[in-house]
Amino acid sequence: MTSESLRSVTVERTGPGLFTATNARGGTITFSTGSGEGFTPVELLLAAIGGCSAADVDVATSRHADPVEFSLAVSGHKVQDEGGGNLMTDLEVAFTVGFPDGEGGDRARAILPRAVKSSHDKLCTVSRTVEAGTPVTTRLVGRDGPEPTPGGHSPA
Repeated sequence: MTSESLRSVTVERTGPGLFTATNARGGTITFSTGSGEGFTPVELLLAAIGGCSAADVDVATSRHADPVEFSLAVSGHKVQDEGGGNLMTDLEVAFTVGFPDGEGGDRARAILPRAVKSSHDKLCTVSRTVEAGTPVTTRLVGRDGPEPTPGGHSPA
């Protein structure tokens, strides 16, 4: 892997049940554990899936015509598996898109199904990663965790 392929964010606790994620460009988003209006991590996952798909489809279609309507509903069910662990199932992205009358709108309408399929099958990094089931490694480092070893990993 190269530094060009690395993507990362930092997450800091900013209060009881409140957190702020910061990306490498300095952008931030605040989220919560579900109290108040803040997005939960599960809602951010759904938003990431929808945002990734929306961006792919918008790039492909808007070069022909700006949509008059463009929205997505992303949903799924939070359930427990046999071991009692939480996970999301039955994820769905439902597009509602409309284009203006005319030649550009006709071209955008014609490629819309292919753009949605291409986003799902090839382009949307977020939904493809979820579907692939990429492993997630967690470790403790620093202040109250074990000190990292020279390779940057915590001792087992």
